[in-house]
Amino acid sequence: MMKFLTSLFLGAALLAAPVHAQNQPLRIIIDEGVIEPMPFAVPDFVPDSPAAADYAREITRVVASDLTGTGLFREIPSDAFISPVSSFEASVQFADWKAINAQALVTGAVNVSGNRLSVRFRVWDVFSGAELGDGLQFAGTVDGWRRMAHKVADQVYSRITGEGPYFDSRVAFVSESGPKDQRRKRLAIMDYDGANVQYLTDSSSIVLAPRFSPTGDRLLYTSYETGSPRIYVLDVNSVKRQVLPTQEGTMSFAPRFSPDGKTVLYSLAQGGNTDLWRMDISTGNSVRLTSAPSIETAPSYSPDGSQIVFESDRSGTPQLYIMPANGGEATRISFGKGRYGTPVWSPRGDLIAFTKQSKGRFHIGVMRIDGSEERLLTASFLDEGPTWSPNGRVIMFTRETQGASGRSTLYSVDISGRNLRPVRTPDGGSDPSWSPLLN
Repeated sequence: MMKFLTSLFLGAALLAAPVHAQNQPLRIIIDEGVIEPMPFAVPDFVPDSPAAADYAREITRVVASDLTGTGLFREIPSDAFISPVSSFEASVQFADWKAINAQALVTGAVNVSGNRLSVRFRVWDVFSGAELGDGLQFAGTVDGWRRMAHKVADQVYSRITGEGPYFDSRVAFVSESGPKDQRRKRLAIMDYDGANVQYLTDSSSIVLAPRFSPTGDRLLYTSYETGSPRIYVLDVNSVKRQVLPTQEGTMSFAPRFSPDGKTVLYSLAQGGNTDLWRMDISTGNSVRLTSAPSIETAPSYSPDGSQIVFESDRSGTPQLYIMPANGGEATRISFGKGRYGTPVWSPRGDLIAFTKQSKGRFHIGVMRIDGSEERLLTASFLDEGPTWSPNGRVIMFTRETQGASGRSTLYSVDISGRNLRPVRTPDGGSDPSWSPLLN
């Protein structure tokens, strides 16, 4: 009898390997090479109650969409299925799934009782006939059915790839509407796949660069509602906000939380010079970190909080530098031809994503923290502003098209440069910030 755990924790993830081999666990390796997507089947989850039928179908579709959206999986259409899955407890006819070349099989069941919904699921290695990990059950309210679908997909993804999850997350961004020369901008938040958009500010003033706190409950952003840029911190749930105190007659922008959420890095322009500052949120006290006669901006902490990567034109053109978190000597890490900006440290700590302008084109790229192994992942008229998925495998950014009717749109790409995809939003979108995994 399968033991189901009402827990979001998965004990052991599988290692990665390129293909399924006889008598070996089902595995996918994720590298910079060309990957043949793994064929998988996900029959409609079985409704355990009459009220669950519609939810079961919708949850199944979200799970399938999450997996195929990675570029690592290819869904086998239901009209190819040989044996239906009419009961969650029924034995799996592995020969029928082998016959249609399914390597992985996801089965599930959904129950609805009043306002409560629960999802059970299993992941099967078709060729070995073995289950990958223990079964899990997620429970909550019916309003949270999409989140439960993302949680199921996260577990399937992690069990097969060995990678951390990222589907159960949100993205803050600037929603843009209207003509290019009169663009209206407001702060918005959505699920990682563009669903459940909520607007957090109106379009009465320009807003820029939202940035999530490490716990995902607050946002930093820059607003021009007073006429000059000021930094605000906003509670995502209550939508209450407050302006962070900075010196009179200055402009503050490009904020970023520290990994512990207690301090904020930001740029402050004063007297024709722009430097990096750090503010203690609880006291409002600020400390100046740089004092070079140049523009220092776009700071981002390392995951352990010990270092800062930032953009500076102290060498004559915008380049990337790393310095200790308390200030001090900075080391240049970008040396390619072109201009570099908007660096963001990967949550894994191994890479830095950035925007690069070279030969009239803009790129999103990544490099090691010492500047080595630079790779450009995209190229277009204007790509900028990368943000990392919680597991450090995917980057979301802004792409703007050319001309008077040009439009800003959100895109995502994985760190191998594959699987470039638009992210749907009701209107135009820019300045994405990916949240940590939701609790």
